[in-house]
Amino acid sequence: MVKVQLLRLFSLLLAGAMLAALSVPVSASENADDLEIALDLATMLRSARSVIAENQKLINDPALGDKGLSGDVVQARALEKFRKTKGGTSPDLGSDSLRSRLLKAQIDAIVKVMDENQDTINQTGVAFKGFVPAVFARLVNEEFQSVMGEEAEVKVTAPPELIRNRKARPDDWEVEAIRNDLSSPAWEKGAVFSAEAQNRGRDAFRVLVPEYYGQGCLACHGSPKGELDITGYPKEGGKVGDLGGVISVTLYRR
Repeated sequence: MVKVQLLRLFSLLLAGAMLAALSVPVSASENADDLEIALDLATMLRSARSVIAENQKLINDPALGDKGLSGDVVQARALEKFRKTKGGTSPDLGSDSLRSRLLKAQIDAIVKVMDENQDTINQTGVAFKGFVPAVFARLVNEEFQSVMGEEAEVKVTAPPELIRNRKARPDDWEVEAIRNDLSSPAWEKGAVFSAEAQNRGRDAFRVLVPEYYGQGCLACHGSPKGELDITGYPKEGGKVGDLGGVISVTLYRR
């Protein structure tokens, strides 16, 4: 058993908790900066993904061509949301710090994914384009990993029974943390789980940011359980407030 950090989302106050095997003891001061970086990456991904969610009806409009959702437009809106979440603070994207380089690479990935999918987004005569927030996030994370995979990874995953895309399956460490901690009735809702733990055989600082179903999620993930949603997947029967997934951030030790 080892020490891990339990904290409210986007908080820097660390408290002691326990994690079973695969992790090693770390101090709060040692990992405070890395925790901030991981939470910033999660915040930026959420900010950009929410832009796609807010414009889902627009994207699926079969009568309209150019939707006005270029990479630059989505980047600007995502940055605006990021700043609002961070209390007005703009991210530093110009320095050589790890935080700056990772955020810059993530924003570049957002722009690239949007620009490469303009034909799909702007296609007329097709109502459901398949360009939903989950697909967008996966594409951004894959592009980010292709550039920064030696230093960091970001993945949106979920409890194994809720996974729809095999590429997003949680690894053993994530499954253990989701089942034993994030899904526990005693777990403080919104609290982030973090620990020193290996990923792909490498030492890393790992963070899980829980995500809960909101009302907008239930069109695809709600009731009746088993009914096919618009994407062709069976609904999970989820309810507002249920744990629907996690943003998993890995910062590899250098």
